[in-house]
Amino acid sequence: MKLNDTTLLKTNALIGGEWVSSDTNDVLPVKNPATGDIITEVAKSSANQTKMAIDASADAMEDWKNLPAKARANLLRTWFELMITNQEDLAKIMTAEQGKTLAESRGEIAYGAAFIEWFGEQAKRIDGDIIPGPSKDKRIVCIKQPVGVVAAITPWNFPNAMIARKAAPALAAGCSIVIKPASETPLSALAMGELSMRAGIPKGVINILAGNSSEIGAEMTSNPIVRKLTFTGSTEIGKLLEAQCASTMKKTSMELGGNAPFIVFEDADIDAAVAGAMISKYRNAGQTCVCSNRILLHDAIYDEFLEKFLTATRELTMGNGAEDHISIGPLINEKAVRDVDELVQASVRSGAELICGGSPHPVGGCFYQPTILNEVSSEMPVFRNEIFGPVAPLVRFSSEAEAVSLANDTEFGLAAYFYTRDVGRVWRVSEALDYGIVGINEGIISNEMAPFGGMKESGSGREGSKYGVDDYLEIKYILMGGLDR
Repeated sequence: MKLNDTTLLKTNALIGGEWVSSDTNDVLPVKNPATGDIITEVAKSSANQTKMAIDASADAMEDWKNLPAKARANLLRTWFELMITNQEDLAKIMTAEQGKTLAESRGEIAYGAAFIEWFGEQAKRIDGDIIPGPSKDKRIVCIKQPVGVVAAITPWNFPNAMIARKAAPALAAGCSIVIKPASETPLSALAMGELSMRAGIPKGVINILAGNSSEIGAEMTSNPIVRKLTFTGSTEIGKLLEAQCASTMKKTSMELGGNAPFIVFEDADIDAAVAGAMISKYRNAGQTCVCSNRILLHDAIYDEFLEKFLTATRELTMGNGAEDHISIGPLINEKAVRDVDELVQASVRSGAELICGGSPHPVGGCFYQPTILNEVSSEMPVFRNEIFGPVAPLVRFSSEAEAVSLANDTEFGLAAYFYTRDVGRVWRVSEALDYGIVGINEGIISNEMAPFGGMKESGSGREGSKYGVDDYLEIKYILMGGLDR
């Protein structure tokens, strides 16, 4: 990994504006999933250092929340500009530690930076209300204030954007934040921390530390100074964190697992649907919570879609994401490969037909072949579980009602997609799907201007858009009496 600015490669924790080594001298190796090589080692922070970061965050917030919104907006704008200026180096760091292709990494840097830009602009639009009082001598005023110190636990699949999507609204609202990135991908987070300091964001407003999830998470959830926890990850861990936060009644945002249906109706533009399915299914090697997990196809177009989708899938090239002309990089680690393969093999044993792929890639390591499973039923493991790999299960349906029923037959409710040319169906199906996000005739749905979040066991809260700052604010009601005297 050759960087233009080598000072972006940080290995210590950022606490109170200082780069701090581990107080236990422990380190976390950061491995390149494409090659298996150790990139570097980062400081493994302890529970005690987590408490130090929370205390530093609380101290810094006193001045940060009182800074005029326009001043906070200007600092966020500078941070955004530095992200864009350093896009290539940030992308190289991400590809090295996460595995996605350089093209995808560049896209994520731009995507993450867009949240910083957006919420910087929203900082100036946080306002309140004057409500008519219950009598002529009273007035009701509602103001919005920062919720307090925020703790963020972020995933490895989007190591830049998921931090930006949480830190930007927190800072815009006047909160400070303590961030725990995934142990697999701490380098992207620390590079963002370096750029935030260059932007002039005051010391202690942003703190970043890597380490044991249960140790750091336990301090975050139990410390009464933390007033808000935001988490992106599995539903299982989200439920655990939610329960832990209950003891101090923290505000929470949970962006959890998904099981996205991708529905193609008989009147759809098949070529467009195939293109949408390819990007929705295979981006980041299928390792996103909004990746198409089940492809539901109407009887009338099933064979045509399968033929075209198979052709497109066979054209994908797998390899090191840092190399040119690579379509799909590796999975995050060898355990992920085993987990995906177990779902595939269990489904084949249950009757699914293997069309292509179906095993780890011959190059070995963390690579898994792009895989298509035919005639999948609702009882099979690939239908019931989030796959998180480049595996496309095809499911047959014969009516609109059956498609909606199959799509909703899951405890998850994050994202759904469908393709149709019927305007009436657009409204009927989008309203009937139990999902927080619905994409119609599109395979890419995320942007900073739209609210991102799920229903049912896919979590709570929304990130992005004008709604995304609300989770970092408290509404205070002020009653003014005696106004007639």
